[in-house]
Amino acid sequence: MSAAPIQHTLIAPAKLTLSLHITGVRANGYHVIDAVMTTLEVHDTLTVHDDVNTSTVTYSGPFSDGLVGDGRDLVSRALVACGRRARVEVHKHIPHSGGLGGGSADAAAIFRWAGVDDLDLAASIGADVPFCVRGGRARVRGIGEIVEPLADEPGLVTLVVPPLAVSTPLAYRAWDEMGGPSHPTNDLEPAALMVEPELATWKKRITEAAGVEPTLAGSGATWFVLGDHGHIADDLRDARVMVTRHR
Repeated sequence: MSAAPIQHTLIAPAKLTLSLHITGVRANGYHVIDAVMTTLEVHDTLTVHDDVNTSTVTYSGPFSDGLVGDGRDLVSRALVACGRRARVEVHKHIPHSGGLGGGSADAAAIFRWAGVDDLDLAASIGADVPFCVRGGRARVRGIGEIVEPLADEPGLVTLVVPPLAVSTPLAYRAWDEMGGPSHPTNDLEPAALMVEPELATWKKRITEAAGVEPTLAGSGATWFVLGDHGHIADDLRDARVMVTRHR
């Protein structure tokens, strides 16, 4: 009689890109970045059953709409990269297509579970995966594979997740087509606004509600303001407003 699969519960924290500057483009088209990223308290939970013959990945939870384990998702790709087979149930609490690294966080959780700490391999899955493998607060360079730890600066941050989605590849393509614009905090912001013009409306609404201009999280669509501004939820009922801790 075969033994029952062993069950593991993994925590996959979201990440927040506090600043992002694009410093070049490699011959293969990959963009070179210089960013500061921090781990957030909000997280997905993965239930992993190993000792199985075939890998399967399923998604559930409030931000699971449209996600399928079809072999192309980051969790499935991470399993292949790590040479492991498992039945994985991903409980999504990180908004996807929101710039918070939800898929990357889930893939990184698989890397940690598998005991694989190869950041170049992690970067082959996605640019945010290496940081999510290490976590904490760090300066991230190259195509994401260079992760230099920084001292924690813990605090609260308010996330505003509008009912929009922005494709990261399209944002980078727009950045190229715009001639590589720079921005004080996030070089991708002008490109993301071109890809999804409705983001500008949300920036204005958040500024009016919070009294301070928000910053776009990566390619968006999430905006953030440092500190506890949870009261703005009353003015932004058509968005998801979350106050969470950062490292």
